Amino acid sequence: MGTRLYPATNAVQKEMFPLVDRDGVVKPVIQIIAEEVLAAGIEELCMVVQPGMQQQFQQHFQELSEHEKPFFKNKPEKLTQSDRLGQIGRCITYVEQETQEGYGHAVFCSREWVGNEHFLLLLGDHLYISNTADSCTAQLIKAYNHFHASIYTLQQTPLNQLHLFGTAAGDRIEDYPSAYKLNRIIEKPDRETAKKMLSIPGLPRDHFLCFFGMQILTPAIFDILQNHIDNNKREKGEIQLTTALAELLEKEGLVGLEMNGRRLDMGTPPGYIQTQIALARHGIFSGEIRSTC
Repeated sequence: MGTRLYPATNAVQKEMFPLVDRDGVVKPVIQIIAEEVLAAGIEELCMVVQPGMQQQFQQHFQELSEHEKPFFKNKPEKLTQSDRLGQIGRCITYVEQETQEGYGHAVFCSREWVGNEHFLLLLGDHLYISNTADSCTAQLIKAYNHFHASIYTLQQTPLNQLHLFGTAAGDRIEDYPSAYKLNRIIEKPDRETAKKMLSIPGLPRDHFLCFFGMQILTPAIFDILQNHIDNNKREKGEIQLTTALAELLEKEGLVGLEMNGRRLDMGTPPGYIQTQIALARHGIFSGEIRSTC
């Protein structure tokens, strides 16, 4: 419901909040996410939405009408953006989550669309800035092509932030230094639990590996989620994905991948500001931003 960004979310879904992207174009968050995914080689997108919200996204991901195009005749770069929106829109399938029963339940709603394939899963209010030439999505796909297994992305996170994230532990994989064979995932652990059960040798003091915000999963996750739904297995009243991932780990294993990049959660007022600043500092306006500051 976007309660943390209320009352602006009365007018527009938080995934549609505008940001100036690194290329200098003003885009909603969901478009920035879609562009990164498509650039990494993904060809089809599924967006899980609340009932009645599909139209808002569809209206954005379409080309300018023939009536509108004359207003942009002296702005060819905007017509290029229009073509791009149409291309993205044709890649998207919408699935409604009829009742809001948690993140795991939202993922389960995409089961029919996914079918019997591995799939890339992202959040609609998280952006990612890579520290390398490869985007974060490209890093993840590269790792998947190496392991051909479910991959849970990770980022080093200080102890005082663990209440915000799922946290994992495991053993480093020698032939892929940024990867771990995971043996445990705990959703938002307290400090004592983290120090006792989730410490990893080699990390800075009081730092842990927490959920980065994207993952590649096998369709086995849907059988686990189905069992949770059928048996009303909930945490805090919701069907949780992290709980299902812990079972997936036991069933077929999970690779943890420490990402060379930064996650940005724009779903809070401070996070929204931080996300825009980060995009600006990594984009074409970076020099102007620094000189202004």
